[in-house]
Amino acid sequence: MLFGKKLVIVMPAYNAEETLEHTYNEIPFDIVDEVVLVDDASKDNTEQKAKQLGIKHVIKHDNNRGYGGNQKTCYAKALELNADIVIMLHPDYQYTPKLIHSIAYMIAQDLYPVVLASRILGKGALKGGMPVYKYIANRFLTLFQNIMVGDKLSEYHTGYRAFSREVFDKIDVEKNSDDFVFDNQMLSQIIYAGFTIGEVTCPTKYFDEASSINFRRSVIYGLGVVTTSVQHFLCRLGIYKHQRYMLK
Repeated sequence: MLFGKKLVIVMPAYNAEETLEHTYNEIPFDIVDEVVLVDDASKDNTEQKAKQLGIKHVIKHDNNRGYGGNQKTCYAKALELNADIVIMLHPDYQYTPKLIHSIAYMIAQDLYPVVLASRILGKGALKGGMPVYKYIANRFLTLFQNIMVGDKLSEYHTGYRAFSREVFDKIDVEKNSDDFVFDNQMLSQIIYAGFTIGEVTCPTKYFDEASSINFRRSVIYGLGVVTTSVQHFLCRLGIYKHQRYMLK
């Protein structure tokens, strides 16, 4: 517990057998109450590795649901466990668990209901090996999104993020895509609902075992981001309605 709040880490996993142990061993269990790992029909032994490490809540999809579909299962289980704070941590060790303390305290002390670990604040992205084309795309998409949704974030595309339970009480993540654009659609919902978002700088690592989408999937993701941003903008103006932005 952290200031009387239950902290649950959720790990959306796919073929994470090689990196899971390294990631799990850095989780600060002095403040973390539960860990949930959802294996999205991996082709390796991710599920067995998770159980071997002692992760209590391991769920395996019979069929691959996609990155967004994986997160939906993660968050549903975290809420079932009565989490007050939910932090998504990728098990591929691209993001360091050592930031969990900083991120969790920002929410536990009611500074922000949502906190993102940004690779763009500072010089972590390129230094950590982010491909140049992804960095450039990140900057252009982020500028476009800030204009469309009326916020001012350093990036919308980090996979390291934390939420207060009140966020899930107001938005419905089931209305989002099961694909990679889920992340973006969820942030769009959060901003539309009026939540403020904090950011901390985060180093990142790109290496062979770390998960990363290819160029084709990146293009599809980028088009999805643009579409989501335009939909958000039109809803802000009141000239378009989308079920994604219907609050609970």
